[in-house]
Amino acid sequence: MGVIEQMFLGHYDHGIDEKGRLTIPARFRELLLAEGAYITLGFDGNLIVLTKAHFERLSEGVKNMTMTNPAARSLSRLIFSNADLLEIDKLGRILIPQFLRQSAGLGTNAIIAGVGDYFEIWSQAAWAKQADMLHDPEVTAQRFAALDLS
Repeated sequence: MGVIEQMFLGHYDHGIDEKGRLTIPARFRELLLAEGAYITLGFDGNLIVLTKAHFERLSEGVKNMTMTNPAARSLSRLIFSNADLLEIDKLGRILIPQFLRQSAGLGTNAIIAGVGDYFEIWSQAAWAKQADMLHDPEVTAQRFAALDLS
C-alpha cells in the first residue's frame, strides 16, 4: 500500500445505534484492523481515533514531557484518562463509551472525518461549524497564513 492509501481521507455521515456503536467506513476499517486503534477525547469538542502505532508515538511524546509542567500534566490527563482501546465487530462497528459520546455531544448520528494519520468523530452540529469555517476563504487564508506547506 502506498502512503496515500494508508491515510484517513474524506468525511462520512454515519448513524450511532442505541448501544453507542458506530459503523466505520470500510477504507478506514482496513487500517484499524491491521494495527488496532484507540479512541480519546479530541481538542475541539470531538473524538479522535488513532491507530495503535500513532497512539504509541503520541504516548511516548507525552511521557517525555516533564511532569512538573502543569500543561504537560493536563495534556496527559486529557489524552489518557479519556482513552479506550477499540475493537471492531464483524459488522465494522466500534463501541464508543458513553462518557465519550456525552463529551462530544454525540446523538444518533456522527460525522467521521479523516485527517491524515488519524480520524475524528464529530457531532453533526459541531462538524457543521467546522465545515463553515473551513469553507470560508477569508477565514481560511488568515488562519493558515503562518503555516509553511512547502
